[in-house]
Amino acid sequence: MEYVYAALLLHKLKQPVNEDNVKKVVSAAGGAPDEIQVKALVSALGEVNIDDALKNAAAAPVAMAAPSAAAAPAAATKPAEEEKKEEKKEEEALEGLSSLFG
Repeated sequence: MEYVYAALLLHKLKQPVNEDNVKKVVSAAGGAPDEIQVKALVSALGEVNIDDALKNAAAAPVAMAAPSAAAAPAAATKPAEEEKKEEKKEEEALEGLSSLFG
């Protein structure tokens, strides 16, 4: 995860996202950079437009939070048991996410 953060920081500061810069950022943060992970990240990001990826990532939660008008009546007709199951699944998913970000 620290490598992704390093890449995002470099991108935000308009610095090239290359192996040397990622290593420097991770080292400056107190980590010991892993050559393989750094190479894999830089290689994977080589063909990614980070600005577009960030815009798409920001738009996804908004689209998920606002269901369409056609879906609203269908949700209102669900039995109470189904709604409870869905709420439980959502709670379990949120618990899993909170354990990642502690």
